[in-house]
Amino acid sequence: MPAPAAVRGGEASVGAMLCTDPMSSAAACAAGNLGVIHATQMLQLGEVDLAFGGGVSESIHTFGIFAGFKQQGALATHEDPTKASRPFDKARNGIVVAEGGCLYTLERLEDALKRGAKIYAEIAGWHVNSDASDYVLPNSERQTECMRGALKRAGMQPGDIGIVNTHATSTPSGDEMEAAAVNAVFGDYQGVHVNNTKSYIGHAMGAAGALELAGNLPSFDDGVVHPTINIDELDPECAVRGLVINQPKQAGEVKTIMNMSFGMLGINSALIVKKYE
Repeated sequence: MPAPAAVRGGEASVGAMLCTDPMSSAAACAAGNLGVIHATQMLQLGEVDLAFGGGVSESIHTFGIFAGFKQQGALATHEDPTKASRPFDKARNGIVVAEGGCLYTLERLEDALKRGAKIYAEIAGWHVNSDASDYVLPNSERQTECMRGALKRAGMQPGDIGIVNTHATSTPSGDEMEAAAVNAVFGDYQGVHVNNTKSYIGHAMGAAGALELAGNLPSFDDGVVHPTINIDELDPECAVRGLVINQPKQAGEVKTIMNMSFGMLGINSALIVKKYE
């Protein structure tokens, strides 16, 4: 969440009348993923029996965020606003700031089954690390390590992943670095589909990870991989193997999704969920 963590956590507990640990992540654009990961860890520790995890962002009401991205040359412009968010396109020129929110109810599998809950997915693995190299520019090696760490925790190989939802925000350097990282991990594996949700909804900052995961969960039901839209000319530096471009793809059965969220200051997160069977 973009606001101070203590404030947001307190607001959530008061608003929902929750008398438990109101943990809020100050992880910039990785906060949505971190919300789910931290909720999962609390369940594993036995601190709670039920948790809400995700992210909420009201960034468009904050002038400073626009001024900051504009100063960095990272705010998108396009004569057609619907095409301004164009990750991996050669003509991409920055972020489209969006807002939104998405929360998940998380609990142990036996508890969900006991109460007859509809299970949308199971948490299979995750990893979080930091670049420790630059305030803004991403580090593809650390991103690669983050993805591999999540695979290791899940006990999976790269070829076991059905969809990789990229973080790519439509900035020139950021998309290149992430494309290199994705190719380093998944480039040798056929059948891994890669997409991007920000091309539809823009960058919802602290809510991005949670919202983008939600945008891919329907693939567990229909086997359709949503594409990365607004690519008129794919940047050769962003030519990721398996990238689904402009048109949805029927992939058959999708059993696993890796959701990636990377924040400023080099905060990296990768979350793997699997279809409940």
